[in-house]
Amino acid sequence: MKYFFVLLCLVNSIPVFSQTGQVTVSGVIQDKHSHTKIAYVNVVVKSLPDSVFVSGTVTSDEGLFSLSGIAPGDYILDMLYMGYAPKQMPIRIGRLNAFLDLGIINLEENSTTLSEVVVEGARDVVAETMERKVFRVEDNINQSGGSLLQVMQNLPGVTVSDEGTVRLRGSDRVTVLIDGKQTALTGFGNQTSLDNIPASAIERIEVINNPSAKYDANGNAGIINIIFKKEVKEGFNGKAGLALGVGALWVKRENYPTIRPQYQNTPKVNPSISLNYRKKKSNVFLQVDNLYTHTLNKNEFVDRYYDNGDTVRQQTKRNRNTNVITGKGGFDWYINDKNSLTASALFSREKIMDRGDEPFFNGDLSERLRLWQFLEDEVKTTATFSFAWQHKYLQPGRVLNIAYNYTFHREDEKYFFTNIMPTYTGEDSFKLLSDEHVSDVTADYIHPLRYGRFESGLKFRFREIPTDMKFYPGVNSPLDVNAGGYANYSEIIPVVYGNYIFESEKFEAEAGLRVEYVDINYRVDPNHNTYKSDGYDYTQPFPNVRLAYKMDANNTVSFFFTRRVDRPNEVDIRIFPKYDDAEIIKVGNPALRPQFTSSLEIGYKSSNDNGYLYTAVYHKRMQATITRIAGTQPGSTLIYNIFQNAGDSYSTGVEIIFSENIAKWATLNLNLNGYQNIIEAFSVVNKYPSENTFSADRQSMLSGSIKLNGLFHLPGKTDVQLSTVYLAPDVVPQGKTYSRFSVDIGARKNIQNGKGELFVNATDIANTLRIKKQVNGDGFHYISSDYYETQVIRAGYNFKF
Repeated sequence: MKYFFVLLCLVNSIPVFSQTGQVTVSGVIQDKHSHTKIAYVNVVVKSLPDSVFVSGTVTSDEGLFSLSGIAPGDYILDMLYMGYAPKQMPIRIGRLNAFLDLGIINLEENSTTLSEVVVEGARDVVAETMERKVFRVEDNINQSGGSLLQVMQNLPGVTVSDEGTVRLRGSDRVTVLIDGKQTALTGFGNQTSLDNIPASAIERIEVINNPSAKYDANGNAGIINIIFKKEVKEGFNGKAGLALGVGALWVKRENYPTIRPQYQNTPKVNPSISLNYRKKKSNVFLQVDNLYTHTLNKNEFVDRYYDNGDTVRQQTKRNRNTNVITGKGGFDWYINDKNSLTASALFSREKIMDRGDEPFFNGDLSERLRLWQFLEDEVKTTATFSFAWQHKYLQPGRVLNIAYNYTFHREDEKYFFTNIMPTYTGEDSFKLLSDEHVSDVTADYIHPLRYGRFESGLKFRFREIPTDMKFYPGVNSPLDVNAGGYANYSEIIPVVYGNYIFESEKFEAEAGLRVEYVDINYRVDPNHNTYKSDGYDYTQPFPNVRLAYKMDANNTVSFFFTRRVDRPNEVDIRIFPKYDDAEIIKVGNPALRPQFTSSLEIGYKSSNDNGYLYTAVYHKRMQATITRIAGTQPGSTLIYNIFQNAGDSYSTGVEIIFSENIAKWATLNLNLNGYQNIIEAFSVVNKYPSENTFSADRQSMLSGSIKLNGLFHLPGKTDVQLSTVYLAPDVVPQGKTYSRFSVDIGARKNIQNGKGELFVNATDIANTLRIKKQVNGDGFHYISSDYYETQVIRAGYNFKF
């Protein structure tokens, strides 16, 4: 009787299972030899025997694909990706399961295909999920042989500020990652050394305007993820290259009298080599670059006007010599099909020698009031070590990643000053030594679901930066020697996050929550004349939401919401005044607090065979906006630039990216970004060097940028690229920046059956680019124009072996 009852239950269940009419097919596509997941593979289901198109998609960044709404029957699965041999596999979809998992599918590289491919158009830079844009550095011909910062100048939505930092949609609060991790090479919570990372070391750049909960919450403007080159092909292979260049071809503006000449015809040298050896279960890789440059790093003319009638005209000219050695190496060990280990190390040594002249004149330039000359001798050393273990479960796509990252960064900076006054000459100097130690432990888990996946993870960070500043005053020294001493910055940040992704035939949804606890302590020398030890802590949630509606295969609308934070970095709160400008002095502020930002965005993407159109409308609200505030002291013309929380600000804008293959030989890309910046009225108290209050009225301005890029495929395997950039005036808390315009051009030719490559390019060919801004303070205002080096011609050769 018992067995009869079980049999009856099974019989009764058969009709229930047989009612399955729509099936979801999924799988993971990877490289056959390296087991690296392949993104953007075209996956198409065709019916048998007539090969009629049924459904199609592309794989995600993790190599995952999912096709829903397929009726039971016999089909062919087509997989196509440039550089790999096309693959077909028959699949049979039954009626008893609503979910068919094809597991891991291997694609094999096709070297013949690689050597014969003619690129007629660029892949969409905007991801299908529209939260990121992906740019291959080798596609940017105009900046080949240059630095990472120079490459970014031509990317849609990205601009470069007067201080050499990148901005996304007008904001410089950008977090820069390397291979998905924060390092001291690019800054923890800020940006450093982007102009000294060779572009030859970089494979691609990801611009993420709306990061999910799995990313650090720091950076209200978004994230820029720098992916270093890493080969994983079978056997021994690599790439070597050499780029030579010359800059500052013309004098944009002559020096004021009585100072040393500004740099002209500055040399640039960039050799690079990438090596890789893979055999069976092991892979060893190494990338080494050297960037040696002379640069007219700054040539800024400032006119300062005071309400009492005084006028001071000054020039800051900085000739810079830089030599940067960057190396990244490591190994992968594929223990078995389920487990792999990766260990890598990154080392960078940046040697900077700045020779600066800063003359000060009266209003009609008839009298030199002062000449400030300086020599900066700085060495920055960065070493990063990473260890990662990946475990793959039986279910395809289910992965556990555990990693440990350690970063050491030393800033060894010496300044020597000569203060030439009408009646005497003084010699002053200071030395700053700062060591940064950062340890990160992370665990990330991905679990695929029937219609999506779930991601979760933990992270713990400990960071410490002891800093020592020593002043060595001379005769009648203008240095504030009582503002020196030592300081120690420390932070502890434990994090937990969860992220859920759902996908159906028409709808996509992603919802995540990141919870961070932050404990910051900043202990300063008790003898400091102004600042005392300070710090803060908080526990805050950072949610993200993405909703998408797929109108059809080529048109998608998405909605985004994110909440993010900008924590002040150690250099923002550093208590020591900086004297590379003798009369416009920068100082940190230990009382600086985090800036929180809420963002909304609606995006639309339409694709066709010849290109795509991407449009986004966005709005950001910033609380406790972080910015520098310029002020003076009674009876003094010295200006102090001090970081402050300046109240609330808003940014509302529209971004458009349009790409079209207008012919087989030509592709045009247009990026339009327009926004309104609003800074509400605020009042702050500057404590250094003595307490004073600054107040500002509400400010508002329409701004934006236009970038036009043309890529032309000429006979003889030659590509030519032409780029133009226009940046409109923009508002800053105490004034505005003026418009900027430049044109770049480059050409590249493939030789030696595709193994060799020659290139030549020129930036700012019309020599029009300069940075101009106006700052208004209590009792003064000033206008500055920086005619720094922007025109550079480069030529180079790369060879693959």
